[in-house]
Amino acid sequence: QVRVVESGGGSVQAGGSLRLSCAASGSVASPRVIAWFRQGPRKEREGVSAIYTGGERTYYSDAVKGRFTISQDSATETVYLQMNSLKPEDTGMYYCALMIRASDWLVPAAYDYWGQGTQVTVSS
Repeated sequence: QVRVVESGGGSVQAGGSLRLSCAASGSVASPRVIAWFRQGPRKEREGVSAIYTGGERTYYSDAVKGRFTISQDSATETVYLQMNSLKPEDTGMYYCALMIRASDWLVPAAYDYWGQGTQVTVSS
């Protein structure tokens, strides 16, 4: 059984930074995609960023491009989301998701495992 756990959320002022972590335990076959989604108040869940097997490809939504960086520790396979220049509109629950067979990273239904989420709150 695969378990996905996020950490690193919190409350910051606009312009601040946070780093989210995503760790997956259990047996997971490759290739795979690990992505971050977020869901703000009264908003639909949206894709933020994704990293494909071995960090060969990374993707970002237009809303976070240039401010967020996704990376993966090759030793632990932990995925990080470094979030800089945070804005109030970045507020939401951030979820890490794992896809077993690589597909369109923006489609939530394509993911096989989800974490419980970590809250990010950015105040103005």
